[in-house]
Amino acid sequence: MRKLLFGATFFLTSFAFGQVKDEQMLKDIYTMALTNSKSYAWLDDLSNKIGHRLSGSVGAEKGVIYTKQQLETLGLDRVYLQEVMVPKWVRGEKETAYIIDKKNKISVPICALGGSVATPKEGITAEIIEVHSLKELETLGEAKIKGKIVFYNRPMEPENIDTFLSYGRCGDQRRSGAHEAAKFGAVGTIVRSLNLRLDDFPHTGATSYGDLPKEKYIPTAAISTNGAELLSQKLKENPKLTFYFKQSCQQLEDVLSYNVIGEIKGTVHPDKIMVVSGHLDSWDLADGSHDDGAGCVQSMAVLEIFKKLNYQPKNTLRVVLYMNEENGGRGGKQYEAESKRNKENHIFAMESDAGGFTPRGFSLECDEPNFTKVRSWASLFEPYLIHLFVKGHTGSDIHPLTSTKIVKAGLRPDSQRYFDYHHAANDTFEAINKRELELGAATMASLLYLFDQYGID
Repeated sequence: MRKLLFGATFFLTSFAFGQVKDEQMLKDIYTMALTNSKSYAWLDDLSNKIGHRLSGSVGAEKGVIYTKQQLETLGLDRVYLQEVMVPKWVRGEKETAYIIDKKNKISVPICALGGSVATPKEGITAEIIEVHSLKELETLGEAKIKGKIVFYNRPMEPENIDTFLSYGRCGDQRRSGAHEAAKFGAVGTIVRSLNLRLDDFPHTGATSYGDLPKEKYIPTAAISTNGAELLSQKLKENPKLTFYFKQSCQQLEDVLSYNVIGEIKGTVHPDKIMVVSGHLDSWDLADGSHDDGAGCVQSMAVLEIFKKLNYQPKNTLRVVLYMNEENGGRGGKQYEAESKRNKENHIFAMESDAGGFTPRGFSLECDEPNFTKVRSWASLFEPYLIHLFVKGHTGSDIHPLTSTKIVKAGLRPDSQRYFDYHHAANDTFEAINKRELELGAATMASLLYLFDQYGID
């Protein structure tokens, strides 16, 4: 009986000590992030001194150099570049568009979708037909579509609290709209911006022509939500009105770029790797402060925080800043290919690619025992108002990563304002709140610390 009592007492004492230790460590992490992190200054430089970082651009090259230099100042065990060939798409001159209603020309804001071809030099003028889905397009068929511009006008659903759910449900019109419309003889497509609010910012994003031969490619552009509302109303008044747009974008040959990587070697299991990451590239309309400059500097800050706290990780901690998430995903795929070639063992991977807003929790891709483990840490996060632990998509760049057994996590900030800025000209440094950005970095560091301490099941 004495042995049983002693064992139970020892277990409870050890558990209580561990709880207190973890509580103190999380407190230290949040304090360091909120008082002594460079994340906000790093983002200021990325956004305001370098600017947009579309794959293959001068800005992307400068972003690689800058982030590598900053990681080198942290005293990490290793900082290096990983080669990756990326697409180079250039926008060219600013796009123009207007509604032609009888003799009136009404200008509307548009921007070419990434990967689109150009219009002829004189632009395109044609009748325009409104649809709300790819399925509706099929029901109309070639007889009603050939020679016209297809206008995809399916809004993001406002009733979903999870705005990423709304985004996912209407993203096919941007990704595949031109590909599908070209099959029926359309001469171009105009796509409603993926944005919940009404404003004058067109939102770009990647489009794909799939298996179409190049001679069948048609130009495609996004129209602002205000522009889409106006165009839809004008079509109700006059179904025969025409639309004009002009863009000069082009796809060039692939170019060499890099993933930026830094690491702290593990003291107990150096062969077990834990990744924290964001993507360094951004669209070209703005400096990409939320998408995904925020995720990059937060990931860098995680290792900065651990170095400043003199934390010695059990496992190897690695920050990865991927190149080309926006229009190809080449960085994540290359990282996985190199990981396999080097026979690396990743046990954990985290990505921040949902903006620099107030953190709410994490989405996780893992088995039930590890999901239960994460939920058991909920009380440690409660003082920081982190409450969301759900299963779901974690990140496009860590999606390709495989290992014998791996837990993946995606930071889930409050998403209500994210699509106001996503892929648009207003995704600038002024849209970032310093404290929210730092809270996100601390939240990421806290989960990484707990998995480093207790491993995966």
